[in-house]
Amino acid sequence: MSFSFSFYAMEDSQSVATLIGSTASKIQQLQKAFAELESQRALTLNLRWKELEEHFSGLEKSLKRRFHELEDQEKEFETKTRKAREMLQKREAAVVAKEQSSLMRLQEKRDAAVFSITNALEKHRKLSSGQPADNGDNGELSVEEKQPEDIKSSFENGNLEVKSYPQLVKLCEEMDSEGLQKFISDNRKNLAALKEEIPWALKAAASPARLVLESLEGFYPSEVDGKKDANLLGLRRTCIMLMECLSVLLSNLDMVSVLALISEDIKEQAKIIAEEWKPKLDALDMDASNGNSLEAHAFLQLIDTFGIASGFNEEELSRLIPMVSRRRQAADLCRSLGLSEKMPGVIEVLVKNGRQIDAVNLAFAFELTEQFSPVPLLKSYLKEARKASSPVKPGNASPTAQVCFLLVCLLLAKYISVCY
Repeated sequence: MSFSFSFYAMEDSQSVATLIGSTASKIQQLQKAFAELESQRALTLNLRWKELEEHFSGLEKSLKRRFHELEDQEKEFETKTRKAREMLQKREAAVVAKEQSSLMRLQEKRDAAVFSITNALEKHRKLSSGQPADNGDNGELSVEEKQPEDIKSSFENGNLEVKSYPQLVKLCEEMDSEGLQKFISDNRKNLAALKEEIPWALKAAASPARLVLESLEGFYPSEVDGKKDANLLGLRRTCIMLMECLSVLLSNLDMVSVLALISEDIKEQAKIIAEEWKPKLDALDMDASNGNSLEAHAFLQLIDTFGIASGFNEEELSRLIPMVSRRRQAADLCRSLGLSEKMPGVIEVLVKNGRQIDAVNLAFAFELTEQFSPVPLLKSYLKEARKASSPVKPGNASPTAQVCFLLVCLLLAKYISVCY
């Protein structure tokens, strides 16, 4: 519409300019007519013609002056309009960027809150059923204390160096995988600080990738039942953490250095280990793992860290996702392994198996909330939890049901606030 206005304004200005330009010729024509009239009459009209000529000349000058004033005003208006439009566009861009930043911060807080609540619920469920709580004691190492993204951020900012644990550098220089495992186990109470320094320490190893691969040797011992042995669970957590730390190191190197560290020989060794682990995963029960399987997580992390995903079927890999859906690294692993397109199918499997909370988390992580609406899923979870729980006294819900109710209420409040 502004274009049409400018076009017509320009056309009118040209017309006015043309008319003003023809004023002189019109005056000449009038002078000739006046002279002819004078020749037809006896009395002279010289005095009157001069008056008419001065009058018309004054009108012409006045019109020209006014016309130029209008042209200047039009240019000034166009300049102001253009500046206002540019300012509006900048403000709109700033608002969009601010909204995006706020949504990202809200998503991070939501993920952290959901993870804490689901962990609390899982521990409560295990305590209620008499199972040992998975809380990092008795030799277990919790790898959830600090995420690889946090370590990577510190690495990129140059904040990482081996200050607190110089022994890490020595163990890496000596390529002592067993010593590295034992050192981490002995210092499990300070695991967060260790995780910050391990990527830096790995740089001191002659072959960081080979050192990490060697540390995986005890992941599947032949004589110990991993489900009951707490020390083995701790070792498995350490294996996963070392692979994550190696990924952090690799992500901060240039392509030439990465190819040098992850050579074809290293990839081949990683493939051999993955092929050995793969049949053991077939015996895992998705319901029993409850989305927190260390075995499935380690297998997927191994494939991702050493870049060997192309050697495995995407369908087979996607079937492992429900076994790690409760772990905070699940979404990032899926993206890194190129399984984003498989997420709708994974979420459907979770919903069918009564894992609505994990389904909602993945739906938000992969922007699938339109296809899998969070509120109905969480309401369905709460309904099933109420049915499954047996009341301790008439009219009183069991502690598990109360925790479930609190969990879903919190999640509903968060997701509704995000959506609306």
